[in-house]
Amino acid sequence: MKTKDKPRILIAGAGIGGLTAAASLLKRGFPVRVYEQAAALGDVGAGIQSSANAVKVLYDLGLKEALESIVVRPQAFEFRRFDTAELMYRIPLGETHERLNGAPYFHIHRADLHELLARAVLSQDPDCITLGAQAVGFEESADGVALRLADGSRAAGDVLVGADGIKSAIRAQILGPTPASYTGDIAWRAVVPTASLPPGIMETVSTVWCGPKKHAVMYYLRGGKLMNFVGLVEHDYPENESWTQKRPWADLKADFEGWHPVIQTVIDASDHDGCYRYALNDRAPVDNWSTARATLLGDAAHPTLPYLASGAAMAIEDGAVLARCLDAYADVADALQVYQDSRMSRSAKVVLESAGNRDLYRIEDEEEMRRAFQQKNMSKSRSEWLFSYDALTVPLDDSRVGERGRGGPGHARAAGAA
Repeated sequence: MKTKDKPRILIAGAGIGGLTAAASLLKRGFPVRVYEQAAALGDVGAGIQSSANAVKVLYDLGLKEALESIVVRPQAFEFRRFDTAELMYRIPLGETHERLNGAPYFHIHRADLHELLARAVLSQDPDCITLGAQAVGFEESADGVALRLADGSRAAGDVLVGADGIKSAIRAQILGPTPASYTGDIAWRAVVPTASLPPGIMETVSTVWCGPKKHAVMYYLRGGKLMNFVGLVEHDYPENESWTQKRPWADLKADFEGWHPVIQTVIDASDHDGCYRYALNDRAPVDNWSTARATLLGDAAHPTLPYLASGAAMAIEDGAVLARCLDAYADVADALQVYQDSRMSRSAKVVLESAGNRDLYRIEDEEEMRRAFQQKNMSKSRSEWLFSYDALTVPLDDSRVGERGRGGPGHARAAGAA
């Protein structure tokens, strides 16, 4: 199709998934408009682990050279015992990962990746992103879709993509209430300048420290200038899911009392006024996330716990596959059906696998933990199904095209409902 014949795409949310979708669609000649509730572009948070399956998409968007100057390439993924630092399991990364899976494994700061994706979008269309525009719902007809914004205005298009995160207004309208269950975990996050740490405190690896009722993840960012720390701790009561709420440093210190000296050193060096804590809630995979003209991606479609380090990668994959589907199928509803069917089983597997890792990391008995890691054989399994996936070439699942009204996208909750 020529650009003028391609459907107009509306995207609610300018996070990593929304921007990946926008950049991928613009590259294919689609007219795109992104509506973001924040007043300025930017992202909070800390580190992201980006495996080959996501990096392939980022390279396809022309970001390879820019990424090289800001990422860290870890040599391995290590799982260590919380007190002795005994190595329970090691997944080789570095050249091994790239050779097996077709692209490298990166650590990158979330804000840096967000900035690169925003540039990729704005370089193709400087007017693509509208800020201060909060999505509250949509109205759909046979001829198009209108995104409703909090200020009472509407944006008209042919396709709506809900990339508005875990509290998505678009998801709520398509699916209705989808209850979340508290996992029992809260997550601490902190970023520590390595200049404040002893030289060589940790090799260039990603380390998961495994122990009773909690675990911690540490890896370098920004060329080794920062250490990313995430602590996941069993907690009696849930709190806000917001990444931006601060909690007392003394509580973080107490949560990891008795853990290895490396953990203590990093916690001691962290900004005592810059420790953030939020609740982790679980949501079961769903069997539909689309209507005939609206769909979801990323956390809006399949919220993923951080125990597999793949949440951002799933949103990136979604954006690439969605762009391919809309480019390949002239009928919008067909395109959204194929996108959903092409992504649903994979994203559900990631959601379930991620949730299952929590128990593996918390095994109390050392010998039992050794056996469990060896039986799981993560080096083989992750390369076979997770890392080797290529969103740019994977066959699209069009087996249900034409089934709308019998369980496909057109069978979803009434699109005009608030």
